[in-house]
Amino acid sequence: MQEKIEQLIVSKPVVIFMKGTPDFPQCGFSARAVAVLRDAGANELLGIDVLADDPLWDALEIHTKWPTVPQIFIGGKFIGGCDIACAMHETGELHKMLV
Repeated sequence: MQEKIEQLIVSKPVVIFMKGTPDFPQCGFSARAVAVLRDAGANELLGIDVLADDPLWDALEIHTKWPTVPQIFIGGKFIGGCDIACAMHETGELHKMLV
């Protein structure tokens, strides 16, 4: 399962493990994270619904040592969750990572 996670996080420039999908988020934090990413310029955004794959969700928590979703990866690097993405967006750092 760890190999699957590694393959997913490098498959697109921006990957978000979330509840629901980017077009149909299933929680407020996931919806906010997607909105912030899109506003900052994330054009190629891969959303992975952890609600549809419990083993993946468990493996993701082990991989990142982060207990909640959404979990955001940019350029294969874990940046954090919704609050961190929002803070990075406010400072302009998120946009710089995406260009």
